[in-house]
Amino acid sequence: MKRPEDLARRFLALADRDIRAFRKLSDDQEIDDEVVGFHAQQAVEKSLKAVLAKHRLELRKTHDLQLLIDLLIQNNLPIPPLCEGIHTLGPFAVELRYDLMTTEPLDREQARVVVAAVRDWAEQQVS
Repeated sequence: MKRPEDLARRFLALADRDIRAFRKLSDDQEIDDEVVGFHAQQAVEKSLKAVLAKHRLELRKTHDLQLLIDLLIQNNLPIPPLCEGIHTLGPFAVELRYDLMTTEPLDREQARVVVAAVRDWAEQQVS
C-alpha cells in the first residue's frame, strides 16, 4: 500500500500534466472551451485529491469538485482559495466531454488564476 505522502505526490504529478496541457491549449482560441476546461477541471480535481490523500481520507471515484471541497470541510481541513472560481470548472468534468451540450464560455484567464492558486495551495498542504 502506498504511503499517503507518496499518493499525494502522485496526484500532484498528475495535476501537473493537466496543467501543462491546459496552459498550452488555453492560448489557442481554436481549441474548444470544453477541451481547455476539461484540463483545468482535472488539474484542480487532482490537486484537491492530493490534499485528501495526504490526510488519509478515502478517495471516491468522483469528478465532483464540490464533493471534494465538502470532504475537506467535513474533516476540518483548509479549503482551497478561489472556491467560486473552482465551481465554474465543474461543468467541464469528464461527463461533458461525451455530450454536445453547451456551457457558459470558459473565462480562460480566470481559469489560469484558479488552477495556479489551487495547485500552489495543494503543494503547501502536501509539503
